[in-house]
Amino acid sequence: MQSTPLHRWRAFGVLAVSYFMTIVDLTIVNVALPTIGTKLHFGATNLSWIVTAYGITFGGLLPLAGRAADLLGRRRVFMIGLALFTVASLACGLAPNDLFLIIVRAIQGAGAAIVLPAGLALVMNMFEEGADRNKALGAWGALGPIGATVGLIAGGLIVRSWGWEYIFFLNVPIGLIALGLTRRLVPESRLDATARHYDIPGGITITAALMSAVYAIATAPQHGWGSAHTIGILIGSAALLGTFFAIESMVQAPLLPPRLLRNRHLSGANAVALVLGGGFFAFLFVGTLYMQQVLHYSALQTGFAWLGASLTSIAFAGPSQLLATKLGVRPVLMLGMLLVSSGIALTTLAPVHGHYWANLAAPMIVTGAGTAFAFIPISIAGLTGVGEDESGLASGLINTTQQLGGSLGVALVATVAATRTNTLLAQGHAVRSALTGGFHTAFIVCAAIGAVGVVLSLIVPRQEEGGEPVAPVALEAFAAQN
Repeated sequence: MQSTPLHRWRAFGVLAVSYFMTIVDLTIVNVALPTIGTKLHFGATNLSWIVTAYGITFGGLLPLAGRAADLLGRRRVFMIGLALFTVASLACGLAPNDLFLIIVRAIQGAGAAIVLPAGLALVMNMFEEGADRNKALGAWGALGPIGATVGLIAGGLIVRSWGWEYIFFLNVPIGLIALGLTRRLVPESRLDATARHYDIPGGITITAALMSAVYAIATAPQHGWGSAHTIGILIGSAALLGTFFAIESMVQAPLLPPRLLRNRHLSGANAVALVLGGGFFAFLFVGTLYMQQVLHYSALQTGFAWLGASLTSIAFAGPSQLLATKLGVRPVLMLGMLLVSSGIALTTLAPVHGHYWANLAAPMIVTGAGTAFAFIPISIAGLTGVGEDESGLASGLINTTQQLGGSLGVALVATVAATRTNTLLAQGHAVRSALTGGFHTAFIVCAAIGAVGVVLSLIVPRQEEGGEPVAPVALEAFAAQN
């Protein structure tokens, strides 16, 4: 551990910048999607793989990466992840075609999955429990919404000024500097363990299961939803998922310990997190395409348009946490999912010749408020009744579920939008009218996914139905995640 507080905060700064870079990358790509699609000749459904390839490896490898960091050395694993992320970012900017970009985006997501848990574990290790740790975790938690907002604006500015490649090139010098400073400033730490156990089969099967499911959904328009190709891959995905759960019940150090699923707070929170990620991240994807392909917004205008949702979410974060503490997570979570679903549903009223203040501002504000009242109680519920030794695993599981839900949701709505658009074009509709019809159908699907979340909120127990109050360590992990 570093010997002085000044050294610790310098080390924290290096870790925070690296984490911030991976968060920015989640949203910075969205506003550049239409430009990338045009330059690299992506198909309508293949474009979604820019988002889903990153999300699947990011979410699927988080638990395994966290376990590796604990056993192999957190600084060592952090640097491996940061190096992988940096190299993959360079490759993304140099991508000559769509397939190459999808592959290196998946590698980039794997790097981010390694950076996140290792970085958080290093922060927890550098600061002893108390005021300094709470301050560090509070700052770390604030990086999430700030990074997402910066990504939206920076993406538009970079695409307009230099080109889409530079949203990836920008990561390279930052990553290289951070690597050098990490070795110099950040102390090494690891768990004291005589035996090291890794659930590599579990990591492989869950990632393969989700990637095959997304592939089946994304290619369904070409092969047909009822074709042997689509059904066969979905059956294979289900078999891999079943294999994953079988592995988890047998291995010594499972990625997903079965005992955690018996925690009703945690299992309920993850069920809602799955559909929240599926509905909201899919809305972000489709909304961006609607603004740029139908309303002809520039990348910069699109980034500013999303600020309505982002800033509203930040503004309601405090009231959400306060209400969840006073009323319990279930009613606040239901309110959040209802607002998310309702806000997305309002976008189905946006016409071909829509305007931001008349047609998009209200949906953005309502949806943004909904995310604040949904993401925060999900995090709190997922940590209720969880012991200190498993709080990191539980908070990581929520993050994983949200990312995987987002990947599946994006693949689904991209397919739905493309199918509906092609149908309308075949019926003789103008291009912008057909695109609008396709996006409206996708918005309906996103809103329906959000509505499912309202119902699933009932799974989360009331506080008096079981589970201990959220312990200080759980609140710390919650702050770190958000």
